[in-house]
Amino acid sequence: MLALTDARERAAQCGIPDAMAELSVFRIALHQPPVAVALHGMLEALLWKGALDARLRELIIMRIGWVTDSVYEWTQHWRVARLLDVPERDLLGVRDWQNAGHFGEAERAVLAATDETLRDGTISDETWAECQRALHGEPAVLVELVAAIGNWRLFSALLRSLHVPLEDGLEGWPPDGVRPSVD
Repeated sequence: MLALTDARERAAQCGIPDAMAELSVFRIALHQPPVAVALHGMLEALLWKGALDARLRELIIMRIGWVTDSVYEWTQHWRVARLLDVPERDLLGVRDWQNAGHFGEAERAVLAATDETLRDGTISDETWAECQRALHGEPAVLVELVAAIGNWRLFSALLRSLHVPLEDGLEGWPPDGVRPSVD
């Protein structure tokens, strides 16, 4: 990981905000500034300029974090989702969403799309039709759905492969420390 001052300096040279440069993932990604810029660009588009409902996006991210055993992704987005007032029940529900009776059509459709993409690399025609129905056929939202799943799958791979540590003071796997049993 780059020293914080080095990360901030490199981030400033590339137009990445200081707040992002302070995150462990960017302190590592900034070893290759063009990659860091591309990662930041996707995050900016999906987190701050997105068309997909923020709650659905966070459920997707949490599901990816759970399925891929990405402690960083789960822990960081637990905080993000809670700041967005996503109920804890919903976040915990992604662990076993198929049996969580409180999720509606939209949640079930995007979580199915997430699982299929993680497993098969694509969304089945049946699930795509469910997503179109649940998301009212909005082209921008549907494109962003696929981009969001792909983006946070990429982040999971980066985080796990590069052994990105949690920031100081964070406890992994909130709220209960339970982690997935990955085969």
